[in-house]
Amino acid sequence: MDAKRSVLFWMLCSWLHLWNCSSAAPALFAFSRTTNFRELYTAKEYLDKYYSTKGRMHMAEMVSGDVLLSRKIKKMQEFFGLQATGKLDYSTMAVMNKPRCGMPDVANYHLFPGEPKWQKSTLTYRIAKYTSSMSRLEVDQAIDMGLKAWSDATPLNFVRTNQGEADIMISFESGDHGDSYPFDGPRGTLAHAFAPGEGLGGDTHFDNAERWTTGAIGFNLFTVAAHEFGHALGLGHSSDPSALMYPTYKYQHPIGFRLPKDDVKGIQALYGNKKSGQEKSIIPQTPNSHHCDPNLSFDAVTVLGNELLFFKDRSFWRRQAHLASVRPSSIASSFPQLMSNVDAAYEVAEKGTAYFFKGPHYWATRGLQIQGPPRPIHDFGFPSNVQAIDAAIYLKSSRKTLFFVGEDFYSYDEANRIMERDYPKTTDDEFSGVEGNVDAAVEVNGFIYFFSGPEAYKYDIEKEDVVSVVKSGSWIGC
Repeated sequence: MDAKRSVLFWMLCSWLHLWNCSSAAPALFAFSRTTNFRELYTAKEYLDKYYSTKGRMHMAEMVSGDVLLSRKIKKMQEFFGLQATGKLDYSTMAVMNKPRCGMPDVANYHLFPGEPKWQKSTLTYRIAKYTSSMSRLEVDQAIDMGLKAWSDATPLNFVRTNQGEADIMISFESGDHGDSYPFDGPRGTLAHAFAPGEGLGGDTHFDNAERWTTGAIGFNLFTVAAHEFGHALGLGHSSDPSALMYPTYKYQHPIGFRLPKDDVKGIQALYGNKKSGQEKSIIPQTPNSHHCDPNLSFDAVTVLGNELLFFKDRSFWRRQAHLASVRPSSIASSFPQLMSNVDAAYEVAEKGTAYFFKGPHYWATRGLQIQGPPRPIHDFGFPSNVQAIDAAIYLKSSRKTLFFVGEDFYSYDEANRIMERDYPKTTDDEFSGVEGNVDAAVEVNGFIYFFSGPEAYKYDIEKEDVVSVVKSGSWIGC
C-alpha cells in the first residue's frame, strides 16, 4: 500500500469509530486494504439509496457522521432480521451485495405520500420500451403473468394498450433515464416503480443492463415484474422473507404462482378480495371510521395491560377490558416496526412482556414500546417447517402458551422456556366445539375465546366445551 492510501485508511478508521483499527485488519476486513475501502463505499452507497431520509449523503458527511451511519446500519439490520450491531459484519455486507428492488426500505415515503391507491378497478398498462435480452413475446407473457398475480387476489383488472398514456407505463431503461433514480448497471438495483398517482404514478422501469430471462438463470422478468407491480399498486416493502414484496431478489417460478399470505393481506387491505369486488370497509381509514362488516375476522387478539387489542390488516382496536368502547388506530402509528398484518400476539402479564408475531419473526414489547430488533420464531423451539404462527394464547393457570398453526397447536412452557414434548396436537381433538382453524385467541375472565373467521367461540376450560358463539365483530361494538 502506498503512503497516501495508508494515511487515508487510518484517517477513515479514526473518524468512523465503527471498528477497532490496529496493525492487523479488523474481522470485517479480511481482504486487502484496497478491498476495505470498496466495502465501505458499497455500504455508504447502499445506505444512501435505501435508508436515507434526507436524500444522499456526501462522502464528507459520511466520514464525519459516524453516529448517523451506525444508526442507518442498525435500521438496515433490524429490517432484515440481522443482529443490530451497527457494524458492517459479514452477514450485513452479504445482504447489501444481493441484487434487489430499487425502492427504499425506510419510511421516508417520498415516493409514497400517505397510502395511495388506484380509485378504479380497471387499470391500463403499456410496454413502451422492450429489452434486447428477450423476445417481445416473452416480455409480454412475463408482464401479463406478473399482473395476473395481483388480479387473482383482488377485484383489479388490467387492460393492455399499445398507444398513448396508460396508468402503468412499463419500460426498460439504462442509467439516468429522467426520473431522478438512475440505474447502476448489472446487478445492484434491478428495477423500480412509482406508487399510484398522476404523472409517473404506477410507472415501472427495469434496468436494461441486466440479463433478463424467462428461467432461473440471470434475472427472471416475471419475478421482478410481479414485485414491482406491487409497488405500482400501492404496497411498500415487507420484512417477511417469504413475501413477494421482500426487497431482495429471489427467483419465483411463474407457472402456478400464487401470492404469499403476507402479500395477499397487504393488497386486499387496499382493494378488497376477488370475491367481494369491494374495498374492505372494516379497515378504518381514519380513527373516526365506524364501518362494520358482518364477516369481520381478526388476525390477532391479545390482552395488553388493562386493554384488549384486536388486529386486522393495517389497523387495530383498543378496548378497555370492562368497557364496550373501542378506539381504532393504525398499527404503523403505534408499532412502526410491525407496520401491518400481525399474525398473532399474546402477553405474559407477570413478566410485563407481550409478544407479536409476523411471518418468521417476533417482537417483544413492554406496553406499546417494542424492545429490540425482531427475532426468529424458532427461538421458541418450533420445527423448521413452521414459518408463521396463526394464533397464540397465554394461559395464566398453567403458565403455558398455546401456538396455533393450521389445524394443529403447540404448547410452550413459559416458566422453563421450552416447547413441550408430544406436540403438535390437533385443535379439533383438544378443543371440542371450535370449528375451523384458529385465527386468534385470548383468555378473559377464565374463559378462552377462539376467533375463527367471523365467529368467536367462548370455551369453558373446566367443562372442556364451547358454551356460546358470537360474531367476532361484537367485540368492537359491531
